[in-house]
Amino acid sequence: MGVVEGLTEFLPISSTFHLILTSRILGLDESEYLKMFQVVIQSGAILAVLALFWKKFLDKEMLLSLLYSFVPTAIVGLILHKVIKDVFFEAYALQLVVFVAVGVVFLFVKSRNTEDKTLTRKQAILIGLIQAMAVIPGVSRAGAVIVGMSLLGFNKKQSAQYSFLIAVPTILAAGVLDLYQGRELLNTPGAGWQMLVGSLISFLVAIGCIKWFMGFNERNGLKVWGIYRVVLGVALIVGKLIV
Repeated sequence: MGVVEGLTEFLPISSTFHLILTSRILGLDESEYLKMFQVVIQSGAILAVLALFWKKFLDKEMLLSLLYSFVPTAIVGLILHKVIKDVFFEAYALQLVVFVAVGVVFLFVKSRNTEDKTLTRKQAILIGLIQAMAVIPGVSRAGAVIVGMSLLGFNKKQSAQYSFLIAVPTILAAGVLDLYQGRELLNTPGAGWQMLVGSLISFLVAIGCIKWFMGFNERNGLKVWGIYRVVLGVALIVGKLIV
């Protein structure tokens, strides 16, 4: 689970969807503890961003932009928290449809290799609202941010990098909220070491994945991920219908 999280958190393919899919492949019940585990180990991947881009968090303007983006995402997350866990995490059919639909969107989004441009406060807020769409597993938080910024005229590098940076407050807040609300689940046998190991593995894998993705994204954009989503999603849908 840690490897899957580290590989998929910063790729526009929905880490939550892949964690749920991995759980199904491993035959794990989608219990309340597993749902919390899936959210908490994302914090390990987020620490990889801090390790690689810590200087960005010393920039006052960048911090303000991240705050403006984080607030609308946080509001939506808090309002829909119970729905996310009780409905979206359970609706596998919906996740598959969304996974494929977003892949189709990727096929038509044109990414740019232009000069950097300044992110305004209004744009930061809008990006936060777009990121909030990722409360549905299958959308992809990183993918939503990259698509949103591409449509606003930002280049591939800026879009990918901002998707990494805004993940820090977003995922850490989600992890802390889940730990607090599910604190009684920490009494589950092995919970402590399981979350620690899962987070550590996701951290180590995410560092390599981020470095690779920056170069790959500048060369290829979103289309390749759109193809991946459509092919995998259709295969899973057909498999589900056959089985």
